[in-house]
Amino acid sequence: MRSSSDMLRDIGRRLGAARMDAGLTQEQVAELAGISRPRYRDIEKGTAAARATTLVNIARALGLEMMLVPQAMVPAVEALMRPDDDDDLPAFVVQADDEDDHGPPSSRA
Repeated sequence: MRSSSDMLRDIGRRLGAARMDAGLTQEQVAELAGISRPRYRDIEKGTAAARATTLVNIARALGLEMMLVPQAMVPAVEALMRPDDDDDLPAFVVQADDEDDHGPPSSRA
């Protein structure tokens, strides 16, 4: 089982990546989540724990939603979160080279 500090760092790393993907500063996320920038910084660094309500507010500020996932479903959810992993693409992901033999829909007669 992972330690609490490992989990805090993992949550912080994921929040930081989501923040950068969203093009937001720590200040912007903190303001949207209703917390101070130093508080958000400590959460993102993994040096401070946060209440569930604070994590929900941060997630929503980043355009994410927190939910409880049954442990048995975690591998499937993690696979869905790795769309660039060529080993196990979900069936609904369409790649440019996956067009059928008839070409794109606009060229069919």
